[in-house]
Amino acid sequence: MVTIAALWLPIVLSAVLIFIVSSVIHMMSPWHKNDYPKLTNQDQVMEVLRPLNIPPGDYFIPRPDTREQMRDPAFLEKVKRGPVMVFTVLPQGGISVGKNLIAWLVYLLVIGILAAYVAGRALSAGAPYLAVFRFAGVTAFIAYTLALWQMSIWYARSWKTSFKITVDGLIYGLLTAGVFGWLWPQ
Repeated sequence: MVTIAALWLPIVLSAVLIFIVSSVIHMMSPWHKNDYPKLTNQDQVMEVLRPLNIPPGDYFIPRPDTREQMRDPAFLEKVKRGPVMVFTVLPQGGISVGKNLIAWLVYLLVIGILAAYVAGRALSAGAPYLAVFRFAGVTAFIAYTLALWQMSIWYARSWKTSFKITVDGLIYGLLTAGVFGWLWPQ
């Protein structure tokens, strides 16, 4: 068994490496450019929604008040007429990139800690590179990707977007695995 404290260097280094690689993927490559297509009538939609002053949050429209209402003919007609949507309202003025980047780095560190915990409990000091690679990599891959598939299953997020996020997660998982294998205590 290897303690999480003994794995602080691969935790931090993998987080920093993934922070840099993810920045390149999202800011310098066209890979995610079309994940959220532009509405052709976005100005009109914004003008209609602005006076409603919808608070930041996640919404589902139309949303019934009770389970019974889901079978009500009037509610079913609303669904049939549409639009049916899941959407997120961000705070006025958009997102705070600095705050989000800090949260992203903390998230990367948490995944590194989880990978360290799983690999550290399964393996001892001096474990072979490939064994460390496998445990740390699978743990990181699962953390980076699989929970996001729920958005496509339940909320109609584009499967193409989920696939791209999965490829990103595979890259991040492989980087985590490589760093942990390289820096595993002997």
